[in-house]
Amino acid sequence: MKTIIHTLNAPAPIGPYSQAIKTGNMLYVSGQIAINPTTNELVLGSIEEETAQVMKNLEAILAAASTDFEHVVKCSIFVSDMNNFGKVNEVYGRYFTKNPPARETVEVSALPKNVNVEISCMVALSN
Repeated sequence: MKTIIHTLNAPAPIGPYSQAIKTGNMLYVSGQIAINPTTNELVLGSIEEETAQVMKNLEAILAAASTDFEHVVKCSIFVSDMNNFGKVNEVYGRYFTKNPPARETVEVSALPKNVNVEISCMVALSN
């Protein structure tokens, strides 16, 4: 059985997908980009600002599922330019100060709405 997780505190999906799906003791959070859920506008200042908005969106979805970054077991980071890796990593690291999750970071040729970073995650939930 799966449960759809949705919050108005994160951007609405821009396609046929859910913000997150809970099944059993796992939560799968869809990739988030830097859309401000209040204005529905892209946050495209610096790569640091863009990454911070992505992390805020993930945080809002995690909260809607009654969990937080401490329970994240895996992240996938997609960047349009690997030269931004250090800056993305610095912002991302603020959210995982101890026992960080497994992850991969890959450079891709393009991301939705031509953003520079997208991050998804998987979370182990306690029942």
